Amino acid sequence: MIRVVVVDDQEMVREGFSALLDAQDDIEVVGAAGNGVQGVALARTVRPDVVLMDIRMPEMDGLTATRLLLGGADDADDVKVLVLTTFDLDDYVYEALQAGASGFLLKHAPARELLNAVRVVAAGEALLAPSITKRLIEDFVRSRRTERVRPARLTVLTERETEILVLVAQGMSNAEIAAHLVLAEQTVKTHVSRVLTKLGLRDRAQAVIAAYESGLVVPG
Repeated sequence: MIRVVVVDDQEMVREGFSALLDAQDDIEVVGAAGNGVQGVALARTVRPDVVLMDIRMPEMDGLTATRLLLGGADDADDVKVLVLTTFDLDDYVYEALQAGASGFLLKHAPARELLNAVRVVAAGEALLAPSITKRLIEDFVRSRRTERVRPARLTVLTERETEILVLVAQGMSNAEIAAHLVLAEQTVKTHVSRVLTKLGLRDRAQAVIAAYESGLVVPG
């Protein structure tokens, strides 16, 4: 059972998401909060698998709340944050990914996308498939483009691991990478895990960011 907390300052949104999620056999909403302060306190108390986190809220925004939840606590890896936003190019979204969020979803996305997103994030993957995610990262990196030198920390990767990091940054799933490189999917999963471990990254979302910011992958 996937345990979820919904954090949003709009009561109708909280109730709507909660009703939709609770109707699923494999998902249980264990709490809801109206701002980041309440959301962080609730998540630390009930320890859900996934927190649906709105960005713009009173008292404490979703970015700050995400940082507090995922900022190095011993049990941080037990909680995944899925950012919700009304704005498809909200600057906060990129920062939330940097803070450790596992992905983001637009509030007006179809119900099936929300359900899929919760399941994907709960399984430990990052929600990178929607094209909007790639565009957001590319736009942000393009706006900050400077002369980049490949960071020394990327040199710890083998040639194969670097190749796989590039493909992850391009939005490929493990299955797609396996087909592209003619490898077993489990082998790809092992390589991805080693990349994350060697670079000290939380998940695939942060791997994408690292690939773009390092200049290993360039927008467009």
